[in-house]
Amino acid sequence: MVSQRPRVRGRHRVAAFLYAGMAVVSLVLGAIYLFRDSFMPYHAAALGKDWGELGPATQTLLKALMEVAAGGWLALGALVLLLVAFPIRRGERWARLAAPAAILLFYVPTLLATLSVLRETPASPPWRFNVVACVCAVVGLLLDAPWRSATKTVRGNA
Repeated sequence: MVSQRPRVRGRHRVAAFLYAGMAVVSLVLGAIYLFRDSFMPYHAAALGKDWGELGPATQTLLKALMEVAAGGWLALGALVLLLVAFPIRRGERWARLAAPAAILLFYVPTLLATLSVLRETPASPPWRFNVVACVCAVVGLLLDAPWRSATKTVRGNA
């Protein structure tokens, strides 16, 4: 009789790959926002002004908000990579739930914010990646299915 363990393990690896991919993209986005000298082109479109047209106080405020967003992406990326590298690799259930939860806790509000900018301004913010991140988190969670326990029968016999 063929064991289902390799199939579950493969699904577990696909989920970990999806989480790691979202983590790497989050780190890249965080670095972009952190090291940028001015706001993004869609920010200019939303405000109807270029960076140079803004006063110093507004520039400072917007740059600070970009740095906060960068910090969120960097923290999420680092957290998820650490979860994938250590506890998820060991199959720890809490981490297999925590990774998609962290991704969703960050990207759902980010998606809502970008959709608000899309709806309320002439800008075209990059909302699609937020959808991709949310879908990857949900697909990873469903593939991994950490609520199913491979050791259920062992515990039942103990």
